[in-house]
Amino acid sequence: MNIQQNTILITGGATGLGLALAEQFLINNNTVIICGRRKDKLEEAKLQFPLLHTRVCDVSKKEERIALIDWLFKNFQQTNVFINNAGIQNYMSLTKAINLDEVTNEIETNITAPIHFANLLLPHFSGKQNSYIINITSGLAFSPLALVPVYCATKAALHSFTLSLRHQLKPTGIQVIEVAPPIVDTNLGGSGRNDNNITHRGITVNEFALETIIALQTNEVEIAVGQASNIRLKREEMFPLMNR
Repeated sequence: MNIQQNTILITGGATGLGLALAEQFLINNNTVIICGRRKDKLEEAKLQFPLLHTRVCDVSKKEERIALIDWLFKNFQQTNVFINNAGIQNYMSLTKAINLDEVTNEIETNITAPIHFANLLLPHFSGKQNSYIINITSGLAFSPLALVPVYCATKAALHSFTLSLRHQLKPTGIQVIEVAPPIVDTNLGGSGRNDNNITHRGITVNEFALETIIALQTNEVEIAVGQASNIRLKREEMFPLMNR
């Protein structure tokens, strides 16, 4: 992938991995658009990186996904890279009553939205040179962490979907890439990540973004960053080690 002179939209781009990726793409002379649910976080990102373009969008909502794509190609017709980065991670005990609304929101955000976006993008990307759909999955797609069961299941589903999407879109010229992060020190997962008993919160977002940018230039279609590579290789072997 040529990492310069693209027009890129990153979902969930106001904070964490998305914002770190946005920064790296800006450094490499790309036009970068980010979207997110929280207007205040988008405004903070814009203050930090004035060249960013922003759009409020809750990707868990069908109507907002449709409106986002309509707005995108009215204002940035040259868009050729779409990064499905938005994600929700809820800690959940399946031995207790669960909040089904939270489960539905997690599923809509993590897997339904990327499926819908892929379909919405097809008319705009087909036949366009150097068009990319990049799905951010997780090392947990290959071996789950039982504390976050729905998150892991959605990322495993997104990995599977990405394989099928890549196969089906071969005739269109649209390239489909998967990036699987390891544990990254972000606010994903909310208060669960702030547990004082957790001694390793993963690599920094900047380390992840820089490694991803380097890997994208190798033309790999499945990129497992850092320890996610080890999890991908060993898969089920890793489950008892990760869930002691």
